[in-house]
Amino acid sequence: MADDKPAGPVETGAEMDYTEHERTYNLFLTITKYSSLIIIAILVAMAFGFFTSAGFFSSTVLFVLICALGGWLLR
Repeated sequence: MADDKPAGPVETGAEMDYTEHERTYNLFLTITKYSSLIIIAILVAMAFGFFTSAGFFSSTVLFVLICALGGWLLR
């Protein structure tokens, strides 16, 4: 039976581009952070609109305010 195990060291692959890796990871964190903010703002605005007599317009205003305040806090 043939022995197909590699004989060289494991580190013989391509060089890592650490700057690109860090940029991609920071982009992932930013997208995750702002997506979470928008989802939370939608849920709060929906709860405010459905469970109070405020209506659609007030819920929309609340959504915009939460997004603006959260965006300012998360930057």
